[in-house]
Amino acid sequence: MDAKKLALQCRELADNKKAENLLVLDVRKLSSVTDYFVIVSGSSSPHLRAIVNEITDKLREEHDLRPRALDGNLNGDWVVLDYFDVIVHVMRTEVRERYDLEGLWGDGGKVKPGEPGQGKKAGKSPAKKKKPAVKRKTGKTARKR
Repeated sequence: MDAKKLALQCRELADNKKAENLLVLDVRKLSSVTDYFVIVSGSSSPHLRAIVNEITDKLREEHDLRPRALDGNLNGDWVVLDYFDVIVHVMRTEVRERYDLEGLWGDGGKVKPGEPGQGKKAGKSPAKKKKPAVKRKTGKTARKR
């Protein structure tokens, strides 16, 4: 799985547990340590624990991925999961405001989760079908409106 897909997968898994203010930052141009930061908030220590467990358990079960390192205390205010190319920060809201990672790494672009129909070519809308021509009583051809 490439780094961007992993980052978006971590975001989605955090969302499964109702994480708040989910953000994926592309820091490839800013950091030689990692490619993406996933930053999410939880409202309490049990909430943080549920988010962290969802991410680690699902990635292990579905993709055989384990974090290279886990830093922080599951009962604390900030847990970091290091998947090498993706670093996931799970933080209490007040801790997130205090350390302001978005401000520090804000020059990295925000990565939006895929839109429905992501497999289609981006930027192209389906072609509109022309309405069939109809003969008027006058004998002239006109387009249906």
